[in-house]
Amino acid sequence: MGLSTSFSASFLLLLLLVLRLFVADGQLVPALFIFGDSVFDVGNNNNLFTIIKSNFPPYGRDFVTRKPTGRFCNGKLASDFTADTLFLPSYPLAYLSKEAAGENLLIGANFASAASGYFDATADLYHAIPLRQQVEYYREYQHRLVKITGRSNASTIISGAIYLLSAGSSDFLQNYYIDPLLQVAYSFDRFSEILIQSYSNFIQRLYALGARRIGVSTLPPIGCLPAAITIFGLGGNECVGRLNEDAISFNNRLNATSQRLQNDLSGLILVVLDIYQPLLNLSTDPTANGFLEARRACCGTGLLETSILCNPHSVGTCANASDYVFWDGFHPTEAANYILAGTLTGSGSLLIG
Repeated sequence: MGLSTSFSASFLLLLLLVLRLFVADGQLVPALFIFGDSVFDVGNNNNLFTIIKSNFPPYGRDFVTRKPTGRFCNGKLASDFTADTLFLPSYPLAYLSKEAAGENLLIGANFASAASGYFDATADLYHAIPLRQQVEYYREYQHRLVKITGRSNASTIISGAIYLLSAGSSDFLQNYYIDPLLQVAYSFDRFSEILIQSYSNFIQRLYALGARRIGVSTLPPIGCLPAAITIFGLGGNECVGRLNEDAISFNNRLNATSQRLQNDLSGLILVVLDIYQPLLNLSTDPTANGFLEARRACCGTGLLETSILCNPHSVGTCANASDYVFWDGFHPTEAANYILAGTLTGSGSLLIG
């Protein structure tokens, strides 16, 4: 897929809005800190005893290194495009990687872990890093940062940085919807309330550690993910409406809670980044957005493959991932992430005066 006029305009909008949103005192933000799940994981799970990994081909085949890194994508994530636009010299490294040391930590770090979520039991189920532990790793990072650059410089980095969070999809698709016992124990509304309370606690803990510029992504249209249609679509070929309705309900709670947190916490800029609508648009009308396929993902049959099921032996993997909205059964391609990165920042700018 080539760069259309609207595609190029999207990138220009991304550039201008990110600079407007996150430039402080005439300088670009000093660092980027990333938390959450597989949407942002760049390799933390490589270092865990878990099957939820992507550090093998064909993952990463279109990344700048042409090698798998642990990103659940053929190339760059939306957070990578954000780092590009912020002119960071490199991408924040997976905190558990050997390379995350010394001066490499000055531009931030990535704590995200595939299969993590707001519900700690989701991460525990898949031996991923729960949000509570991601915050503890961030606290540990701060101590390391002080030793590297001094307390004053560390304070400047921490207060001026951008913090990104993506979570929630795994809580529903990899836990709640597939566990009848969990559904008996908690209604959807009650389960959502538990997740939102966890989200609120997470934001307050980050704030207490000095974070002031936080962006949190909404749930995507989870009923449009190829694997979700395969598993929950009852043989159909369209987005699963009830799952999308659940995502909308959750996102409404997320918005309300975020507004309350911003009102309550002095100096906090908390931006809810809408990925629901733009990914819904890509999923339901791919050709209008320059794609050829949205029902099937690029990897293998495109109906279910994710993580270890998406491997060098997956039969049918597409040759040109940029024609596809989804790379595997749950995750967008680099081409889709490029568009999502622009719309994320655009939605965030609406909260800036």
